[in-house]
Amino acid sequence: MPEHAARAEPLASPIHAILLAFPVALYPFALATDITYLNTAVVQWTNFSQWLIAVADFFTGLLLAWALISFFFGRARMARGRSTLYLIVVAAMFVTGVINAFQHAKDGWASVGTAGLVMSIVCTVLALVAAFLVHSTAVVRENRA
Repeated sequence: MPEHAARAEPLASPIHAILLAFPVALYPFALATDITYLNTAVVQWTNFSQWLIAVADFFTGLLLAWALISFFFGRARMARGRSTLYLIVVAAMFVTGVINAFQHAKDGWASVGTAGLVMSIVCTVLALVAAFLVHSTAVVRENRA
């Protein structure tokens, strides 16, 4: 390696990235099942949405806990302003996801409707924003021999 080689480090730990992968995958899939339910009125699609949102909420809760621990006790890998914004986005995603789960727990057409669809859209956007905040930039550290 050259004397002053630079290497890129990810902004989040591998466990953090794994936990983030679940909401990033499951909230958009729940949105897709909501849209399918609104177009077909087949009740099974709302059941799929309920399970997808419940699992996404579980992993978002773990992600929020991990983000809080990393924010207060972890090495400062992300810039403080960026990590604060990330923490706010994850907390908003968790709260919106829980409210969305309660909305989807209603019976039949009332479970999705406008409110359920909007909350699914918001959860999806927040998950993608959180992923962008973590994975858009890497910290470059210079190695000095």
